[in-house]
Amino acid sequence: MTAVLHQLALMVTLLGLLSAVCVAVRLRRVQPTVALLTDFLVAAGLIRLAAAPSWTSLTTAAATVAVRMLVNAGLRALDARHA
Repeated sequence: MTAVLHQLALMVTLLGLLSAVCVAVRLRRVQPTVALLTDFLVAAGLIRLAAAPSWTSLTTAAATVAVRMLVNAGLRALDARHA
């Protein structure tokens, strides 16, 4: 089961990268691209956490969520300033 979840996490990460590239090409805006990519990375982190619950995987998932929130807040503030 753990191997399947690790493969699934890798697949989610790759799909996130592909989706982010598609959004970047289509919209040519950074904020939605980064938001989408970080959402996929959070999902992959949570899948990894389910595969092997440990303090390291929990810390990694929490750090990914924190980075996502900080980056998205910063990009939203930057967009608001330029609008």
